[in-house]
Amino acid sequence: MNETVSTLKTSVDVRVRFSEVDSMNIVWHGAYALYFEDAREAFGAAYGIGYLDIFAAGYYAPLTDLRFSYRKPLTYGRTARVDITYRHTDAAKILFDYEIFDTHDGARIASGASTQVFLDKQYQLLWTNPPFYEAWQRKWGLV
Repeated sequence: MNETVSTLKTSVDVRVRFSEVDSMNIVWHGAYALYFEDAREAFGAAYGIGYLDIFAAGYYAPLTDLRFSYRKPLTYGRTARVDITYRHTDAAKILFDYEIFDTHDGARIASGASTQVFLDKQYQLLWTNPPFYEAWQRKWGLV
């Protein structure tokens, strides 16, 4: 595996909405997938690899793996910071790591990871990186 020249990361703040908590006033586990999605969208906007960029290049990038590890409850009305970090791989996939922190006290709420693969417009899995993705990696000093 190549060593990365740079670390690509960004953060997004999310305010916990009433619709995201359960009867115990704790964020429902399914909402974390949405928080990770918010982070992926922020990353895409910051680094020019959003879903519409991928689509415009002629590809899709569906999630194939999404993992969470919960550390502390997050409750209604709180604001959390979601940090997302790109993890380089030579394989034809996009890997991200996540950490969620309570902005009030800095407590680590959760962590996780996701994997996305590339499909062409006929929904065929790519086994090698598409040219646009290789160019993107070069632009950011990843290869």
